[in-house]
Amino acid sequence: MSKQIGLLHRGVTLLAAVAFVATWSSGFLVPAFAVVEVSPLTLLVWRFVPLAAVLLVLALARGVARSAGAAVLRRQAVIGLFAQFGYCVFVYAAIAAGIATGTVALIDAVQPLVVAVLVGPLLGLQVRGAQWAGLAVGALGVLLVVRSQLEGASAHPSAYLLPLLAMSCLIVATFLQRRSDAQAGVLTTLTVHVVVTAAALVVVAAATGTLTPPASATFWLAAGFAAAFPTLAAYGLYWWLLRRVGVTALNALLFLIAPATAAGGAVLLGENLTVVTLVGFALCGAGVAVVMAYETSAAADSGPRARATRPDEPGGCEAKAPGRPVALTAAGTARAPRGDPPRPGRRSTRGSGRRARRAGRTPR
Repeated sequence: MSKQIGLLHRGVTLLAAVAFVATWSSGFLVPAFAVVEVSPLTLLVWRFVPLAAVLLVLALARGVARSAGAAVLRRQAVIGLFAQFGYCVFVYAAIAAGIATGTVALIDAVQPLVVAVLVGPLLGLQVRGAQWAGLAVGALGVLLVVRSQLEGASAHPSAYLLPLLAMSCLIVATFLQRRSDAQAGVLTTLTVHVVVTAAALVVVAAATGTLTPPASATFWLAAGFAAAFPTLAAYGLYWWLLRRVGVTALNALLFLIAPATAAGGAVLLGENLTVVTLVGFALCGAGVAVVMAYETSAAADSGPRARATRPDEPGGCEAKAPGRPVALTAAGTARAPRGDPPRPGRRSTRGSGRRARRAGRTPR
């Protein structure tokens, strides 16, 4: 009986993983269809505004704003402007400019490698040679993919700065969150990020004359699909899988989004998918694997308390759901929240933690 239950659980987890990759990847494919005849801002506005209204009503009903406090809400609002608004605008602009959806997804996929390396200089933590090597291999993979897509692409070479700017927004949001002591729950983070993004989009769209939606049923279908699947469905599956399989396995699933998006773009949109492109994806996967292997061994050496995950990291919006914990996918792990009481029978490490931070190290 227990064997059958175990097989059932593994089967459910596998189906959830497949659904997660599919729903997350669809966030890159939807704008490729929908922004052909309308502005990317128009689609973004009507993707976020209805969702923001629903989340705001739910959050007010549950009183999450009162429990979070004004300081937490202000901090999350700033993070949301980078993690949601900035990221989504640049991703949609990149796809509208003609960059292949798989390429945009791949540049997003190497963001964890960049953060894993920058976390040293910016947060005073030690960066290992394996992390530098992983970043170099991943960057080489991105260059190969971009080069393979330049020939015959409709996008101007300067348009490839757009996905880089999107990735930069996520990196800024990640470090803002990781340097903050303010804690926020999942619903609070999601609501604040979506509401501030919707408000910013309305202002920008009104100023640029792109606020009015078309009467096309296809447009509203795309907007509803984008709100339901790559947003809420992928978001829910992310947190369910995080609890079920852990952050390391989830990192591997996150990287599968890039090749899955490229395959979808080749089949549905006729995008170029060459041998060089596939080699680039393989190199990026190798770079991610190197960083993941290091993080796994570091977590094993540090013990479970030194590498606790945080539920309130920021997230992107596109193929990722709003409120995606970028720092979890970036460095693989995060420090335990401050103020955790010491375990019974163990000496408190609060003082040693302060001394270690002054020396530029994390307490092991």
